[in-house]
Amino acid sequence: MICDMTGKTALVTGAASGIGAACARALAEAGAAKLILVDLDRERLTALELDCEVSIHAGDVADEILWDAVETEGGPLHAAVLNAGISGTAAPIAKMSLESWRQVMSVNLDGAFLSLRAAMRLAEEGSAMVLTASVTGVKAEKGIAAYASSKAAVMHLTKVAAKEGGERGIRVNAIAPGGVDTAIWDGVPFFDDLVEKHQGDRAGAIATMAQQVSPNGRFASADEIAAQILFLLSNHAANITGTTLISDGGFRL
Repeated sequence: MICDMTGKTALVTGAASGIGAACARALAEAGAAKLILVDLDRERLTALELDCEVSIHAGDVADEILWDAVETEGGPLHAAVLNAGISGTAAPIAKMSLESWRQVMSVNLDGAFLSLRAAMRLAEEGSAMVLTASVTGVKAEKGIAAYASSKAAVMHLTKVAAKEGGERGIRVNAIAPGGVDTAIWDGVPFFDDLVEKHQGDRAGAIATMAQQVSPNGRFASADEIAAQILFLLSNHAANITGTTLISDGGFRL
């Protein structure tokens, strides 16, 4: 077992799909007594089959009222996976609207701050947290200024939180995935075009994209990233805090 969560409570944001859902399943399998799950999609949250107590909060992570409700539920909180995020609309800086910029920052940065603030307030001494960043926060790519900037900020937010949490024995780390096979690609114009070129074969489109951008020629699965997050939450990582684990298949090289 990577991480023993027996009898503990964990918070997961963006828990309805992808990495968040994989983390919720992994935490339940690790023995969590209670999971606090946050996502816009109540239906998918409700559909998760988890062998533990589940508290669902459906709403926008950038909504302070949502976090008031989570905090009112009370602690103690032993672990948190602050994963909610959006990719936003790809555009060069010169053509990007302020509205698009603010939409991404609202979810990816305001949401990260509000969820982290709530987690820090509810955290028991010795707890651990992981924020989901992105390798694009350390490697510049065209057309994703808002997304990449928000994720770079998440990495630094992680460092500040780790320093502030140290006095209470609270560890805070981030993970920066590269390509991961999740629904975040669906609806992105260039990926939809690639799927069309593969006659609707989504797996084939993912494989082609991975071979183009990743030295190891593959994308990670959500379950792989979840396992790495659970390592950071576990006692095996007891001396690791304020760090970003880059899990990108060598994309940044």
